[in-house]
Amino acid sequence: MIMRAKSKPAPLPTPEPGGPRHVAIIMDGNGRWATQRGRPRLFGHHAGAKRVREVVEACPEVGVEYLTIFAFSTENWKRTQVEVAGLMSLFRRYITKETRSLSEFGVRVRFIGGRVRLDNKLIKLMNELEDATAHNTRVHLTIALNYGGRDEVARATKRLAQDVAQGRLNPDDIDEETLPRYLDTYVLPDPDLVIRTSGEARISNFLLWQSAYAEYEFIDTLWPDFTREEFGRLCASYGGRDRRFGAVKT
Repeated sequence: MIMRAKSKPAPLPTPEPGGPRHVAIIMDGNGRWATQRGRPRLFGHHAGAKRVREVVEACPEVGVEYLTIFAFSTENWKRTQVEVAGLMSLFRRYITKETRSLSEFGVRVRFIGGRVRLDNKLIKLMNELEDATAHNTRVHLTIALNYGGRDEVARATKRLAQDVAQGRLNPDDIDEETLPRYLDTYVLPDPDLVIRTSGEARISNFLLWQSAYAEYEFIDTLWPDFTREEFGRLCASYGGRDRRFGAVKT
């Protein structure tokens, strides 16, 4: 039997000056992708998980240093018990399987979102993955798990209020730069580009504070069909945009 060498993927567009440094992705469409093929929704989630590595490995080629992906929202607990249990199992297997490859590729992994409702085994795996990749700097991958923008702001506000009550923070010193220091993403730059797959034009409670000045791309592609080439094209088109941040161009 003759084994054929695996072909290398085609090179992506050379990063343009002013390209996105931080890209966030709402990975939508796994369930519909599976339904279209007559398969259960979890089949789509497994297919979608395989796309994550492809996009992560494309980041250095297009100049993206930070990638944040929306894996499971605070609202997703409303899905069927079978689907939720399947997703939690998928997260555990994904972390176990991908820890070595992520570390070897130079990826630093962080998780954002509340952990109270997550099971202890998953939390342990999350902590171990964060520790195992803490020294890496090539790509900063942030996984939003049991995350909701409103929940994040509420938790941050509670911590801020506790600091005020305990005298560690003067209310007169609070401004728009104060709250971000209490958010889950306090060590990350704000996203420059937010991509949502599957054709839905909603932000779905994702990075509400951080995305105030982000550019959005809503694309029809379902997440399991999303490719490194499409990722590269979206990042390249971002570099040609005129971003004014509320100012008037003179």
